[in-house]
Amino acid sequence: MKPKRIIPAILGMALIILCLWLVIHKRLGGFIPGAIGASLVYLSYKPGRAATLVFGHICVVIGCVLITWGIYLLPSSQPTAAHIFGRPLFWGLFCTFGGICAIHHGFCRCVMKDLN
Repeated sequence: MKPKRIIPAILGMALIILCLWLVIHKRLGGFIPGAIGASLVYLSYKPGRAATLVFGHICVVIGCVLITWGIYLLPSSQPTAAHIFGRPLFWGLFCTFGGICAIHHGFCRCVMKDLN
């Protein structure tokens, strides 16, 4: 079965691969990009704007929680790639801005064209 939108499918697969890389390096925060990636793969097969809007709002809420959690963990952080990408502050910013983008995209002309 071919996805209806190719960009979210590619981005979702890339996030799932990143999740596996972070889990191999024993970063429990690696499950966050895996969940986002699985949601994006699902959205690439699901047409319509309702799923995109729900996904965007959930991402904004989860992103705010992750940013707050990441700020508390900031003093114990190290500047390695696995440590940065495995921490909740990075994924909180990623979720918040990605959620805002998904909400905006829910009202985009290309999505409205799919509904008609």
